[in-house]
Amino acid sequence: MTTKRDNQDLLSSLSPAQRAMVLKALKEEALKAQKPPIVHRATGLDPVPLSLAQSRLWLFSQLRPGSPAYNEVSALRMEGSLDVRVLERSIQEIMNRHEALRTTFSTVEGKPVQVISPSHATTLQVVNLSGLSEHMRSAELQRLTEEEARKPFDLTQGPLLRTTLFLLGEQRSVLMVTAHHIVLDGWSIGVFQRELAELYKAFSQGSPSSLDALPIQYADYALWQKQWLRDDVLKRQLDYWVRQLSDMPPLLQLPFAQPRPETETFAGATEYFKLDKQLSDALAALSRKANTSLFMTLLAGFQTLIHRYTNQTDIPVGTVVANREQPELEQLIGFFVNTLVMRGRLHDNPSFNQVLERVRDTALTAYEHQEIPFDHVVEALQPERSLSYNPLFQVMFILQNTPEHAFALPGLTLSSLQLGSVTAKYDLTLSMEETPRGLTGHWEYNSDLFDAATIRRMSGHLETLLRAIVQAPEKPISELPLLTEPEKQQLLVEWNQTDAHFPRDTCIQHIFEAQAERTPEAIALEQGEQRLGYREVNQRANQVAHLLRERGVGPGALVGVCLQRSVDMVVAMLGVMKAGGTYVPMDPSYPAQRLSYMLEDSNVAVLLTHSQLRSRFSLDDEKVVRLDADWSDISRRSPTNPAPLAGPGDLAYVIYTSGSTGTPKGVRVSHRNLVHSTSARWAYYREPVTSFLLLSSFAFDSSVAGIYWTLTQGGRLILPEGEGAPDLSKLHEVISTRQVSHLLCIPSVYSLVMQNAQPHDLSSLRTVIVAGEPCPAQLVERHLEVAGSATLYNEYGPTEATVWSTVHKLDAKPPRANVSIGRPIANTRIYILDAHQQPVPVGVPGELHVGGEGVTHGYLHRRELTEARFIPNPFSGRMGDRLYKTGDLARYSPDGLIEFMGRIDEQVKIRGYRIEPGEIEALLQQHPAVLEAVVITRDDGQGNKRLVAYLAVDRARNASASELRDFALEHLPGFSVPSAFVLLEQLPRLPNGKVDRKALPAQEEPREENANTATSDWSDLQRTIATLWKETIGVQAASLDDNFFKVGGDSLSIIRVFNRLRDVVGKNIAITDLFKHPTIRTLSEFLEK
Repeated sequence: MTTKRDNQDLLSSLSPAQRAMVLKALKEEALKAQKPPIVHRATGLDPVPLSLAQSRLWLFSQLRPGSPAYNEVSALRMEGSLDVRVLERSIQEIMNRHEALRTTFSTVEGKPVQVISPSHATTLQVVNLSGLSEHMRSAELQRLTEEEARKPFDLTQGPLLRTTLFLLGEQRSVLMVTAHHIVLDGWSIGVFQRELAELYKAFSQGSPSSLDALPIQYADYALWQKQWLRDDVLKRQLDYWVRQLSDMPPLLQLPFAQPRPETETFAGATEYFKLDKQLSDALAALSRKANTSLFMTLLAGFQTLIHRYTNQTDIPVGTVVANREQPELEQLIGFFVNTLVMRGRLHDNPSFNQVLERVRDTALTAYEHQEIPFDHVVEALQPERSLSYNPLFQVMFILQNTPEHAFALPGLTLSSLQLGSVTAKYDLTLSMEETPRGLTGHWEYNSDLFDAATIRRMSGHLETLLRAIVQAPEKPISELPLLTEPEKQQLLVEWNQTDAHFPRDTCIQHIFEAQAERTPEAIALEQGEQRLGYREVNQRANQVAHLLRERGVGPGALVGVCLQRSVDMVVAMLGVMKAGGTYVPMDPSYPAQRLSYMLEDSNVAVLLTHSQLRSRFSLDDEKVVRLDADWSDISRRSPTNPAPLAGPGDLAYVIYTSGSTGTPKGVRVSHRNLVHSTSARWAYYREPVTSFLLLSSFAFDSSVAGIYWTLTQGGRLILPEGEGAPDLSKLHEVISTRQVSHLLCIPSVYSLVMQNAQPHDLSSLRTVIVAGEPCPAQLVERHLEVAGSATLYNEYGPTEATVWSTVHKLDAKPPRANVSIGRPIANTRIYILDAHQQPVPVGVPGELHVGGEGVTHGYLHRRELTEARFIPNPFSGRMGDRLYKTGDLARYSPDGLIEFMGRIDEQVKIRGYRIEPGEIEALLQQHPAVLEAVVITRDDGQGNKRLVAYLAVDRARNASASELRDFALEHLPGFSVPSAFVLLEQLPRLPNGKVDRKALPAQEEPREENANTATSDWSDLQRTIATLWKETIGVQAASLDDNFFKVGGDSLSIIRVFNRLRDVVGKNIAITDLFKHPTIRTLSEFLEK
């Protein structure tokens, strides 16, 4: 809490020239203000209006009746002989002295007022715990103090202060004081304790009170404030804050352990910490050297921590000022503190010294404009309103430095008792205090959002950061460490201990040849009625290889393969590798333009295809081999294995993936990459492949997993019949008929399989792998119901890291909607890094980087792109070791599992809020009628982005767009609810089965009315709401979609609308309903339901 003493401390640290400039500015500001004295009000003026600060808490009590969020709690441990009657008399005298403690609140003509009782008898509640054992006594004391702290106050009924004395033994007791913040602040607790000491001493000696009479009371201050803080004074201060806080991001994206609830509950908990004397002294020394206060240095450190946790550069942090500039206010009990927003600007990766300089400038100007109540600032800025978080800021920093006073009671030894908070006013509050032994502090956190482990880690990171700051404040803040050495060891080493043996000096075709020799008669390929054994497949591939060598194919030569899913497709792939070449798969379903680009970019030496596809290519005949029409010629080649030409470091295949610019890019995959990827499957999946159903197009690397995993284990590779994508509605029949044991597909395809299947249809399955898309939790639940005999796995991996990099076994219902992608596979290392290549803490999102044997050779003919995405591994001592930057956002959980959070480039901002569409999709898919969900952004035609949800729904459930919007409103903050819901039979798909986002229809759900429909077409209820708006805020709504807060409404006026509307509609509604439905349209729709 900042006081005048802070400013004096700061001035004493400045140079003479700086001090003169600051004093000149402060003097000019003081002359502008010319505050009149506060005088005792005349009798007969009761009831008194609320102070501006009280108005905010009164409003909160109306919005959240029964909430204990603003209960102020303190406790004193007392040892010695206590006179309970004297203690109670002392407390009563304090009540008599301070009108604030005898104040309740009511409304007169719809406006809140203070009602001051001339007297109020207090009762000291005494609870005797002395008969319990030490252990039981301690537990019961904690339970009772937490229960007392949670007990709400009714502002219309006094007293708003409760005192409880817990007797722990003959000479031990605890005094607990609980008050509503509207009548008492942190400074007031010190006043209360000081007066209690004086009064107890006097009364225990039989003397009267020695305290001087109070010249004014809190109500006098409230009246004075109303008179002074208006007109030019109000405008000058308000103008400053509007300039200072405009265009600020509405929400800090802290890494929560749980999703933010729709309505804030203010449930809280506390975590305590200490900084040693050496570090505390070093922080003080740095403050003096930088000509700042300790508060500013700690605030700058806190903002740096939040920046590193959120990757945001605009960091608003709330703080409080005592707001007792006049000497006569220092002895009063009451609610004086005001909230200021300190906006930290950490763009351009500044040094900490630069951050500190910015914080100092911000704080000094903020102190000059500290009198205006926070609520006035909120109303002027009109931020997006939400019941799920605090406006303008969600984290607070406080340095407790209220005046210390010697506090003693005769015959008693006193000490403060730490009571962990059971409420949290904000997402996170960091409070620190200077003590002779060093800085102490505690985190008050919202327990709906954070868990204790997360806060303990954050506390450790703050200490690590502060130690780095005092050692090198000139360093860029990105280079200041957060992690402790044990954390770095865990993240970089322990969770990457994946080294395992694999046949690194061979190629996949040689492993296949050995398998064909072991099981020559076993069925290798099956499509419809066609079956080929291992010997026959190997011989055909050998014949293709000998032909290709005749055509000059060897290491370094690229061979195009454009075939439908068929046995020839597999034979061609093996034949190219046996020849020593590199195959380039080309899906015949691709547009001609894409195929032409791939052919030109790869400059293939030969193209393997079928006659019906030949016309799609303009290559000369000598470069084209038709495996059907030319087979009689090919079959004259030797069926024996050709002598090896390619080595492990040569390329096995080049697969083209979609580029962000729309131009495909070829990923170069070596034989060692492929052998590593396949052998890792042998090691991880203990269930051998007996029959694998290949659903992927061979132009996607997911096909690589099934083909080579199966054919190197002697399994049967089943190829669906027909051209193009298989009929997804009948896949369960294929699985049952062909007795498929292993399946790999994207989650949305597997969802369709289970939608149509009965348990007996899937009884042959032993291993099911989903990959390529986020796996929804309900898919896992459905799998356990329908195909529980099979084990389900969730894989993750980019093409650039050879098919898969992490895997997670899903044998139970996931604890979160976002299913983990698991841990790294063999010989693979995963690093989650920030934008400056620094490892991020557990729970903090960063870009996922992949290292190890799966990292490929980069992109074909794209040197600059390869260098940008394949970077040196800074955590490896091996020469040439590289990391692939995936562009995917992920974070570690405390147990080392990895959570995929979407593409970095798919994160969007809507009205300043950073939104992850994947989270919204996962939530919408929890609705029983939603089979699949995709959320994208569209332009509204006026340059603004809006969210649109496309949903594949079960028509049998008759879900409407309105119902799904209501579902979203119940579970998501308002800013992340899509503005339109488009219901489809099914979502459009790409050849690999993924959703084709570009093919989603442009049309959106039709509105029942145009936003500017003439008022004559409005319903009676809509006109009633509009009339109430006009009578309350003086504004006539022009549209059903006008937002109450955007057209001039505020928190106080919405209460007046609520009171009148409740009488008009005759329904039991809550005031929070008006916040959730701030337009005439949405409110009328809600009320009509």
